[in-house]
Amino acid sequence: MKIDSKARIVLVGAGIGGVTAAALLARRGYTVTLIEEQAYPGGCAATFERQGFRFDAGATVGCGFHLKGPLARLGDELGIAWSLMPSSVAWEYRCGDISFQLSHSRAGILSAFPASRPFWQEQDRLASLLWSIAGETMPWPPSSLADYRALAAKAMGKLSTSLSLLGFSGKTALQWLAMHGLDRDPDFVRFIDAQLLISVQTTAGDANALFAAIALDLPVRGTDRVTGGIGRVAELLAASIESDGGSVIYNSRVSRLERQNGRVVSVVTRDGKRYPADLVIANLTPESLQELLKEDGGLRLNRQPAPLWGAFVLYLGVDEDVFGDVTCNHLQLIQPEGQLGEGRSLFISVSPSDDSLRAPEGYRAVTVSTHTRPGLWFDALKEGREAYESLKASYTSQMLSLLETRFKGISSRCRVAFAATPVTFERYTGRKDGYVGGYPQRSLFRVRGPGTPVKNLFLSGDSVFPGQSLPGVVSGVRRLVEIIEKMTG
Repeated sequence: MKIDSKARIVLVGAGIGGVTAAALLARRGYTVTLIEEQAYPGGCAATFERQGFRFDAGATVGCGFHLKGPLARLGDELGIAWSLMPSSVAWEYRCGDISFQLSHSRAGILSAFPASRPFWQEQDRLASLLWSIAGETMPWPPSSLADYRALAAKAMGKLSTSLSLLGFSGKTALQWLAMHGLDRDPDFVRFIDAQLLISVQTTAGDANALFAAIALDLPVRGTDRVTGGIGRVAELLAASIESDGGSVIYNSRVSRLERQNGRVVSVVTRDGKRYPADLVIANLTPESLQELLKEDGGLRLNRQPAPLWGAFVLYLGVDEDVFGDVTCNHLQLIQPEGQLGEGRSLFISVSPSDDSLRAPEGYRAVTVSTHTRPGLWFDALKEGREAYESLKASYTSQMLSLLETRFKGISSRCRVAFAATPVTFERYTGRKDGYVGGYPQRSLFRVRGPGTPVKNLFLSGDSVFPGQSLPGVVSGVRRLVEIIEKMTG
């Protein structure tokens, strides 16, 4: 299907996928309109203000800004100077008596698990191959004969790379660990499980080995602190859209996508405004997109593996004296036993002491998150507000107790404290059932591309290959932009 190069492109949702796609398309001269329900961009990677603090809503770690990384490349192309401070340590890991820092050198990991050195050498080799491919636009999953031809050409051009990766494409991360005898070390498996859950939304027994290889490489490639909060990334991209002539409309909720003759012809907002469209990009989960199309005959999208995760998040404004001995801004606290998530595994991000934009003097803005199953929260809400609030109080108490094992007295030193559940994320991000983080990355052959059964309707975001995280979403958008450029000649 050919679309005129003057195409009117309407995007729904100003999460990282939406603002990235809109910014790249506006820079290329397309007529771009981005519609966002909230008063600010970012979605799950937004930063919002409350009582003098700027809290990161969900995503908190700046990654992908390394040399030739997806965010570095994006900034270069758009002329954006990201406000960054490199971090020598990605985060601290604590599980029972085991404690170390994840850094460029992996010294902490090797100190705790010296027998794992051959595994990390192999991981480094695989990740380097994958990053080299990530610098190109990969037509995966293939959706046309041209995609298959392009993949074949790439495979033949890098035959040794292709063969190296092919050997791991059907393996789980746990099978990969078993190749090195590490599956018999419960502490090491616990560590790997904790890393994979926050990056590929599942643990070693289910995660695909290649997805695991790139996920485990993020701390080594380096993390960056974004001054003012992770939401500054989306804010700078939104400013780029407008400087290139695009339009960003806030406080406007899309209620319907109108279709005629098998195409989307307009985007309708709740206040009745219609935005004519030659092409539409939905920066939504597939479940949320299906909701928008219900009134117009619906849309059948391929089902992805369940169950999916949501998040329970504590936002705390804390007296900075509590963090007197903290040498990095991120921390994983893991209970030694029990399934991960549901308050037993926490990811904590503490705003830097010298970032005055994040918290009043003498305080820090803290985000504490744990994986949780969304159904638990919606079922509680059906029972009534009292049951729902009781569950929130229970999770809050459990997580504060675990925090106390690292930060003594934190419970009594909070100036601000409130929580978000999957119900909250559904309300503020428009993600049906409050799913966050994307789909569990179990198989390279069961991933979703940007296309939909509607020829001029596309998806972007963490549900589209290569999936979650800032670099994953930005890489997925690259492919979408290339598809649009081919459609418009």
